[in-house]
Amino acid sequence: MSRLPGAAVLLVEDDRAIADLLVEGMHKHGFEVTWAASAARAIDIGSRLGVGVPPELVLLDLGLPDGDGVDVCRELRRLLPGAVIVMLTARGAEMDIVVGLDAGADDYLVKPVRLTELVARIRAHLRRNAGAAQDADILRLADLTVDLARRRVLVGHDEITLRTKEFDLLARLVREPGVAVERRTLMSDVWDTNWFGPTKTLDVHVAKVRRALADAVDRSGGVAKVPHIRTLRGHGYRLEP
Repeated sequence: MSRLPGAAVLLVEDDRAIADLLVEGMHKHGFEVTWAASAARAIDIGSRLGVGVPPELVLLDLGLPDGDGVDVCRELRRLLPGAVIVMLTARGAEMDIVVGLDAGADDYLVKPVRLTELVARIRAHLRRNAGAAQDADILRLADLTVDLARRRVLVGHDEITLRTKEFDLLARLVREPGVAVERRTLMSDVWDTNWFGPTKTLDVHVAKVRRALADAVDRSGGVAKVPHIRTLRGHGYRLEP
């Protein structure tokens, strides 16, 4: 569960001037910030499990001098499966954002970013993680089981691995099977009540949840039955029971 206030944040940013401003600003808002100026340093911090407090949220600049930011994202996701990863990128192209999200990021912000927006986004992500940890329900649809307390997803007896926001998205849809849920409602419930800007992140996460469920069905030899996430163009999504 998040320890708000005072949550641990890992900032991966090679520009010292930008890093100093972000660290100072986040400290003023009560966050404990560790700065990594390189890909190697970020991975070293992520690897030190059991040493100190692991970061609950990572702010990752994709433009690093000693490694591809997308590769660093993949490695940090492996090392810190419970952390929220937010990309900070100067690349605003849709494909760059999709690639980053597919590598394991939960969210993205295009630089330059205002400190108030950044802090609001951090708090929203950490609140959602904390709230999810407190919910003890178990949701079942056909052969799909979503254990909210343990944050586990089963298809039959086969456990599937979902990243933080993928799990939250599936859980949100499973709570209201057969109900058409608007895009803005999903963004509000899973990401941020004050979300503004592109919602491409939602489509990427839906695609990844679909793929994970389909893979689990394939592993069962086609025997397992799971609900289907249907796209409602111009509106949102509906989970077919």
